[in-house]
Amino acid sequence: MGPGNRPLDLDWLEDFLALAESGNFSRAAQARNIAQPAFSRHIKSLEEWVGVDLFDRTSHPVSLTAAGHKLRPEIEDTLHRLETARHGACVAHEQAAISLQFAATHALSLTFFPTWLSGIEAKLPVTREGRKMGPIQMVSDSFAACEDVMLQRRAQFLLCHGHPEVANRLDETQFVFAKVGEDRLLPVTAVTAHGSPVHSINSNAKNPLPVLVYGQASGIGQIMRSVMKAAFDDGKFTTVFTAHHAVLLKTMAMEGRGIAWLPESLIAPDLEAKRLVLAADLTWCVPIEVRLFRPRAALSDAAEALWDRVAT
Repeated sequence: MGPGNRPLDLDWLEDFLALAESGNFSRAAQARNIAQPAFSRHIKSLEEWVGVDLFDRTSHPVSLTAAGHKLRPEIEDTLHRLETARHGACVAHEQAAISLQFAATHALSLTFFPTWLSGIEAKLPVTREGRKMGPIQMVSDSFAACEDVMLQRRAQFLLCHGHPEVANRLDETQFVFAKVGEDRLLPVTAVTAHGSPVHSINSNAKNPLPVLVYGQASGIGQIMRSVMKAAFDDGKFTTVFTAHHAVLLKTMAMEGRGIAWLPESLIAPDLEAKRLVLAADLTWCVPIEVRLFRPRAALSDAAEALWDRVAT
């Protein structure tokens, strides 16, 4: 704002440069494609905004005053930076239109997501730029944090584990999901030197068995607390370690700290290599789903194209 908080019109800056270049009101107005009276008013308005005369109208051609000479490079720089910023904003908008924003729980971002994404990408058509998929942004965090990301509309998709009997904060009136895979939570433990489980649920142990459990922010933890509540309330188990992330629970289980219910997608290589073994028969496993959530509201063309491949 200038004197009197009068707003500044950017057209006045362009007009100023046109007159400074030509030194003639008529030619400058013609170059700016406006009537000369309107052009003259623009120059006068700019001078009133600045508070001093910018042109010496007694000279022929019209010339800049000392104040005008001082202002000219600043106006040129301002207009250049605005144009650069405008171009950058357009590029950012175009980039955002083709980018995909995912939130995913830690375990799935490490194991399931890369292979699943490659499978989806193989089904997408090639764009004019020779790409099948635009830039991808990933937030990998606890389930509760990923829910927050979706509720705040900072991601288009959420990849997480789910169970038909366990609700979450993503209201079905605002969000929809597709089942994109299946998994199992397997009770596993470390292996003794003789190849047997360090801890066994099927044993007749007199003392409660140590278990490694998920924290409140974990989606798998919500499933376990709901589906396995009765089993955990009967005194057979005692919690010795709590964490949000399945990867950390896996490490602690391999150290012999207790039994952990871990996603099969995460521990399949460890089971094959006998770094972990089942701590019970498969009646103790918990079937779960891999789900991809999205808002019901329309997404970008790139996001909708991906969803079309997921939902079919």
